[in-house]
Amino acid sequence: MADLPAVPAGFTARSLHTDDIPAVAALLVAAEPLDDTGEFPDADDVADEWTGWGVDPARDGVAVLDAGGALAGFAVVSASATFRDVFRITLDGRVHPDHRGSGLGAALLDWELARGAEVHAERHPGAPARLVVRVLGTQPQLERLVERRGLAAERWYRVMERQLTDLPAPEPVPGVELAPFTWDRDEEVRHAHNAAFTAHHGSSERDAASWRALFTGQRSFRPDLSVLAVADGAVLGYLLAYVYESDARARGYREVVLGQIGVLPPARGRGIAAAAILQSLRKAAAAGCRTSALDVDSDNVTGALRLYERLGYGTVRTSVAWSVARPPMTTR
Repeated sequence: MADLPAVPAGFTARSLHTDDIPAVAALLVAAEPLDDTGEFPDADDVADEWTGWGVDPARDGVAVLDAGGALAGFAVVSASATFRDVFRITLDGRVHPDHRGSGLGAALLDWELARGAEVHAERHPGAPARLVVRVLGTQPQLERLVERRGLAAERWYRVMERQLTDLPAPEPVPGVELAPFTWDRDEEVRHAHNAAFTAHHGSSERDAASWRALFTGQRSFRPDLSVLAVADGAVLGYLLAYVYESDARARGYREVVLGQIGVLPPARGRGIAAAAILQSLRKAAAAGCRTSALDVDSDNVTGALRLYERLGYGTVRTSVAWSVARPPMTTR
């Protein structure tokens, strides 16, 4: 594992471990008024994320403690078990608001870059890789820091929301039935997802294990609010929906998050995605959700941004993926 970061005086760095999970969740919630991620994770959410991405805290994480032993910051490096052309390694972390400006962020990012290079060497040295940091529009200090470390802005994203009021009825798509998600179709939906996202920037071919770990096996997954578009007995499109109860407790209302939305390429242009979205939103409203949110790549090749705007979604947050490329590693 990369050497522990050299942290400023008064702080101590050590490896992360699972006992830190409640403190990590508490730090993220404490930082929310500044960072405005829209998320209020609890310990179970953090544990689910680390498990889903296969994070080994002792090797892939660092904790920084203040003089009193409280968590002042942390960093986690993760990567998908599968990828298409480029092995993307995510660098993530946070510094407690009380300790920002102390130099902790720079120390943690330097460690992340070193550990990210190790992950590349350990897992897929023969493939090109990218080390990626997602920077929110509310994090100008982090933006300046990643730029100084040689990362470049690569991709722009939006979080969009809409109230679940004034919902039009889904327009029927000739020959297509909007059906609820059922577990006997889980594997078919996985294959549809892989086919639908082949040309999407940064997408990965999901095997059965990573599909369940990241998507349909999540505690927040709501099959009852998810929708399948079926024709002649086959899935042409799908929408997977999620409700995060920790966010609902913090906000005082539930929000349905539309996670994965896809239509097989030959079936595009028929209104399937719009019909599935409206069907899911009507189900969510009936189940007591007040709002809906989704995340979209601003340059999505299918024109998803225009669709979501047409369906009443508006942008509430922005972020940029900053990255640095690493070429394949050669051996002698």
